[in-house]
Amino acid sequence: DHMYFEECQLHSKVLGRSMNFNVYGHAGRPILVFPASGGSHNEYGDFGMIAACRPWIDSGQVRFFTPDSFDNEAFEANEKSPHDRALAHMAYERFIVEELVPLIYDKTQWAGGLITTGCSMGAYHAMNFGLKFPEIFDTVISLSGLYDLRFVVGDYGDDELVYYNSPTDYLWNLADPWFFEKYRQNTYIICTGLGPWEEVDETRKLEAVFNAKQIPGWFDYWGADVSHDWVWWKKQMPYYLSKLSETGQI
Repeated sequence: DHMYFEECQLHSKVLGRSMNFNVYGHAGRPILVFPASGGSHNEYGDFGMIAACRPWIDSGQVRFFTPDSFDNEAFEANEKSPHDRALAHMAYERFIVEELVPLIYDKTQWAGGLITTGCSMGAYHAMNFGLKFPEIFDTVISLSGLYDLRFVVGDYGDDELVYYNSPTDYLWNLADPWFFEKYRQNTYIICTGLGPWEEVDETRKLEAVFNAKQIPGWFDYWGADVSHDWVWWKKQMPYYLSKLSETGQI
């Protein structure tokens, strides 16, 4: 009955500091979780998400990796200019892609693509990383996300660094067939409720560009009672894991 759990630290050369991450589970497909705004490596466990996903962890289908957020120094650092926030985010991106992902592969000896997920701001990160690195993350589960960075940083003018991290901006102009070939093989699950505090327009904006670019995505709108909250994310994540299990993707 004991789930494998490990609290880890990785000294990031890129960020010049130690970053914490937790590992939950002994086997199966690795899932990289981005926390909600400024959340820690413990957030996903603390809010009951790991408990909600226990059946798939215990059966060895998936294992979760939950690193710290860097948002408080990046996109949520309101005292910085949009450009400087994006610069800080790019350092975090390098930490994830160049340091954490190789460590995940090394620890798990996994051979295929990774799943990435998150709620709220974490859903933004999951989608942004999934779209920028479709060769690493071939499955994205975004719950209650925002996909236009103006929502966080305000009008960023013509700053390219911000633009290239704002999915509903860069996707419209993306033309490189390499990306679209990958997108069409990958799995994108995008969920929002229609209830309190949900930013439904953010999901509709992403759906519009997915449709225009013929990227297959499952845009799933839950009811008017479904709010922007862990109580619903704890229902959604197991639901999507069960679907991935049914289709043999975990």
